[in-house]
Formats: sequence, structure tokens, C-alpha cells
Amino acid sequence: LNVWQEAHDLVRLVYKTTESFPKEEKFGLTSQLRRAALSIPTNIAEGCGREGDLELKRFLQIAMGSASESDYLILLAKDLDIINNHQHSELAQRITRVMKMLSSFIKKIRADIN
Repeated sequence: LNVWQEAHDLVRLVYKTTESFPKEEKFGLTSQLRRAALSIPTNIAEGCGREGDLELKRFLQIAMGSASESDYLILLAKDLDIINNHQHSELAQRITRVMKMLSSFIKKIRADIN
């Protein structure tokens, strides 16, 4: 799935970006951002492995929530001067792209269910 590939690429970028986060954030913001981003493609994959469109839709919605969480966490990282404006912009654009793709996928699944 294209949305899974985009989410996977986002996770790789998040891991690369968080490598430079302060050591004192290892168990705080670094861990939280990595887990939130990782949850996006993980839930897409799990939903695709489940039986039926209702379960798929539920896991896609969870992935959407994780994308929203990731969006907030990168804003916080920017506001704390842990990442610069360019890094924030790149991450935010990728998150927005994933969220739009998830939204379209959820709408398609919802239409298929009805």
C-alpha cells in the first residue's frame, strides 16, 4: 500500500532526526515521538492483516490518531529548539501527506462497508 510506504518512510526520517535529540530526552520526547510514528505503519499493517473492513477501518483510525500525536510532538520539538524550522517543515509535510492518504483510505473503506 502506498500509505504504508509513506508511513514507513516517515518512521525512517523520525528515527534519523531523533538521533540528534538531547540525551536527557532519550526516555521522553525521543521515545514518545518514535513510538507514535512507528504506530502509524504498524497499525496499517495490522489492520490489513485482520478480517473484514470494519477492523481495517478501526486500525486505520488508530493510525490517524498516532499521526496526529506525531504532528504535535514535532511541534513541541520545534518549540523546545530541539529541531529547526526546516526539520519541522519536512516532518510536518510528510505527516500531513500520510494523514491525507489515511483519510482517503478510511473514506473508501467506509463507502465499501455501506
